[in-house]
Amino acid sequence: MMTKEEILKIFKDAGALLEGHFLLRSGLHSDRFFQAALLLQYPNYAEKLCMELAEEFKDMNIKTVISPALGGLIVGQEMARALGARAIFAEKDNDNLVLRRGFTIEKGERILVAEDVVTKGGRVQQTIDLVRAHGGNPVAVAVIVDRSLGQTKFDIPHKSVMQLELPAYEPSACPLCAAKIPLARPGSK
Repeated sequence: MMTKEEILKIFKDAGALLEGHFLLRSGLHSDRFFQAALLLQYPNYAEKLCMELAEEFKDMNIKTVISPALGGLIVGQEMARALGARAIFAEKDNDNLVLRRGFTIEKGERILVAEDVVTKGGRVQQTIDLVRAHGGNPVAVAVIVDRSLGQTKFDIPHKSVMQLELPAYEPSACPLCAAKIPLARPGSK
């Protein structure tokens, strides 16, 4: 089992912990941002962290791992590899998620939802709903970083490699906005 310090060292070595004024996909603002893509560009880090996370789900008889594109793709692939499962992904269609490219879900199929980062959990919830709409059985959620400090709730178990305590502000109460620090949009749309 990796320690919090070992995991943080990987994040820092990859240059994935950024400082500034950031707009999160959730609409909140923060002075720090975890850019998962900078971590996941290194296959050895992705494999190591996903192998660690997969230990939480190894006895759940997962048949398929689904991830929302784009951020969750590598996490989903590595989780599927670690669990000996199939990897598929959902794509954005306006603000919804859909299955394309011939991906299917069998009725009752046991599916793990995999994502890189969760703040409010909106994209993960959309993925859970998509799995259910196709007759699948979403059994758990796997996330590299939980920015919500465990506050985000789903009606299925969820685990993360790391909970990062990164401040998040409503735009109207953001001290960085008040200080007129330029806002950056480093994440996905």
